[in-house]
Amino acid sequence: MLKDTLAVAAILPHRYPFLLVDRVLELEPGRRILALKNVTVNEPFFTGHFPERPIMPGVLMCEAVVQAGGILAHASAVPAGAVAGKTLAMLTALDRVRFRQQVTPGDQLHLAVEAVRRRGLFWKMRGIARVGDKIAAELEFTFVFNTEREEERA
Repeated sequence: MLKDTLAVAAILPHRYPFLLVDRVLELEPGRRILALKNVTVNEPFFTGHFPERPIMPGVLMCEAVVQAGGILAHASAVPAGAVAGKTLAMLTALDRVRFRQQVTPGDQLHLAVEAVRRRGLFWKMRGIARVGDKIAAELEFTFVFNTEREEERA
């Protein structure tokens, strides 16, 4: 289980301020993940979105859900030829995105993602971001693993 940000960062290539998963709470490889994002007043996006009434941008809620999905996929089956820390899950589509509730400083964003379908290097997933028992955002997304390594590009 990935109990802290350092363990999460060992899988995801993102770093501050774009690493949006703080910890993994539950993980069933190939099926589902429940992760957590602690939303703090110090998040850099709050200085401009919006200073008088800080609200987490919807696109960042989506990004947090997709990052949780990337962890699920990595834990499920990293593709052949992949190198830990070098293989990227590249987002290819967002579908059926809905924003239901605002997320503000002090909220804990629970990121629930389930695998819908996998075909080769492509994954389709469904995710929900919740604050407490209220849905903040829901979406479907697709990504593909990019297994190209630096030495192959040269």
